[in-house]
Amino acid sequence: MTWNDQFLALFRFCLQQYQSGNQEFLSYYQQDDLDFLNSIGYKPRELFDFVEDFSDDGMPTESTALLVASVRRDYFQHVQEGVQSNTEITADDIPSRSDEHQGLAYLPRIVAKAEAKLRGELHPNLMFGCGGDRGFLRSNGNIHLADFLRHVWAANGDISSVHEFVKLNS
Repeated sequence: MTWNDQFLALFRFCLQQYQSGNQEFLSYYQQDDLDFLNSIGYKPRELFDFVEDFSDDGMPTESTALLVASVRRDYFQHVQEGVQSNTEITADDIPSRSDEHQGLAYLPRIVAKAEAKLRGELHPNLMFGCGGDRGFLRSNGNIHLADFLRHVWAANGDISSVHEFVKLNS
């Protein structure tokens, strides 16, 4: 089984658990599942957040969850060389929803979350791809979560580059 098939199978299993009323997401995983998630730089809560939002809101879809996981996996393997970060970013560490960059509200926040997502540093109470993130990307050219994440990676800390990317897509 390739990693993407394993990810989708686990996503579907977790979705089934959640939809059956089990919200204790840590109970969804066997040790093999945890080892797999660790091997792609993913945390159990990250997968659960996508499962929960898909079940409750119909988005992001499982294919979006897979594509976002693919970006994280690539970053984890190629930039972090398979070594998890020991840092954890909380809501207090990122810009507020109203913070702006060159007049574009929310951009500093979503960029900070995307950078932390790439490094695997988001606190469990933060989600890259939450409703606010999806709303921002939808209202600014309907940018895909994974495309935005890849552009943040390519921008290498240059928020002006991300701003230009968003403006070009709007």
